[in-house]
Amino acid sequence: MVEGRTNCGPGSHLAAREQVTIYTDGACLGNPGPGGYGAVLLYGSQRKELSGGFKLTTNNRMEITAALVALAALREPCRVTLYSDSQYLVNAMSKGWAQRWQANGWKRNKREDAVNPDLWERMLELCRRHTVEFRWVRGHSGMKENEQCDRLAVAAARGSGLPDDPGYRH
Repeated sequence: MVEGRTNCGPGSHLAAREQVTIYTDGACLGNPGPGGYGAVLLYGSQRKELSGGFKLTTNNRMEITAALVALAALREPCRVTLYSDSQYLVNAMSKGWAQRWQANGWKRNKREDAVNPDLWERMLELCRRHTVEFRWVRGHSGMKENEQCDRLAVAAARGSGLPDDPGYRH
């Protein structure tokens, strides 16, 4: 398991923040293709499952969207441990890639644009509200909540009447 903490949220009231555990996953039937996301939020004895999808998107967009939707569902600033099988998501946040891309005008380097800047912008905003520790887990390794997220994401991707992904550019 790879861990990384993003301490972009205000830390002065950290002790008062509630601890929430989130599991996320994204799926795409073809890449690009119809995609879905799934998230499981755990707080004490409470559990919430979220899912949705788009008719044409990418797997990476769904991985990021799963985390975005879950973090946006939190009503108060929280301390969050977020588990994902997406190394792209975990590394971009825990290694500071997304912050660097933003600081460079959404460029990965002098010639290449960063991919998915619309989603990374929202992720950075949510990480200023919450204190998030991103943890990578191997996909399809039997972790109960990660497997449930996968089922939610695949079911959403197979749904009918999926909306357009407003940020996807093909």
